[in-house]
Amino acid sequence: MRTLMILLVGALAGGQTPSLLRLEKTIEMPEVQGRIDHMSVDVKGHRLFVSALGNNTVEVIDIQEGKRIKTIGGLTEPQGVLYVPDNDRLYVANGKDGSVKIFDGSSYALLKTIEYGDDADNLRYDTGRQRVYVGYGSGAIGEIDNRGEKAGEIKLDAHPESFQLNKDDSRIYVNLPKSRKVAVLDRDKHSVVTTWGTGMALANYPMALDEGDHRLFVVTRFPARLLVFNTDTGKTVQSLSVVGDCDDVFYDKARKRIYASGGEGAISAFEQKDADHYGDAGRITTVKGARTSFFSADLDRFFLAVRREGSQPAAIRIFKPGE
Repeated sequence: MRTLMILLVGALAGGQTPSLLRLEKTIEMPEVQGRIDHMSVDVKGHRLFVSALGNNTVEVIDIQEGKRIKTIGGLTEPQGVLYVPDNDRLYVANGKDGSVKIFDGSSYALLKTIEYGDDADNLRYDTGRQRVYVGYGSGAIGEIDNRGEKAGEIKLDAHPESFQLNKDDSRIYVNLPKSRKVAVLDRDKHSVVTTWGTGMALANYPMALDEGDHRLFVVTRFPARLLVFNTDTGKTVQSLSVVGDCDDVFYDKARKRIYASGGEGAISAFEQKDADHYGDAGRITTVKGARTSFFSADLDRFFLAVRREGSQPAAIRIFKPGE
């Protein structure tokens, strides 16, 4: 394992920005091949769960020790992974067979397989309702109760990509890139409330939510733009240039900052001036193809997945945000 300590500074016209992300360590995964998808974290156990889609595995990383401690096999293109501390369960959504597999969070034993038919993808957890939500197929959000049973679904007109749950009410915001819009759902009524178009901006995959300021952040790939939606009105309040081939975006509430990772080979950072105004804080150079990431506010760490390229092994890069 090679541990790198690099201070990365973004540049703006007329000077340098403060440090945005400091690389603390790099944890290599030599056996992992192919594309890496989304991640989840066990805060108390200091474990990172990595969907190694191209490897058909989930890799379990000990964050403190800086090493891989478990490989979960028998998966078929894992795209989404979610650790739920309330019941110590690990949920894995598989793209190829459309299943959600539930594992014991301590022993990693497979407990149950839920069949959704096709393209099970992103996963989210509603703490208040104790429900897991999964996007799947040609258009639906499925609901799973804490016993691992199907508890309902909400039909959509296209495959859902990233989605976010409002904590204070029943709304779910869902990216539907094939129909060029964001859908707003009511998870109590299991229905679509309204939709917001993305205009000429296409391929809206990643999404993040600032619930306190009623703002939704959506990143499109064609062109590469960060769109800021007012969730009260559905109107776009700002559009900014962002890293290309972006697959994950996160809102850092403590610093009022947005991080977006892209396969172009960089992380774009933005500072919130107020709810309607955001500025480019700079770019952190990474590696081409490293487009998936995870930000844990509880651990105050940003995790970037780097897939294998030639003799360079796959790895997780762990960053500490600067103040």
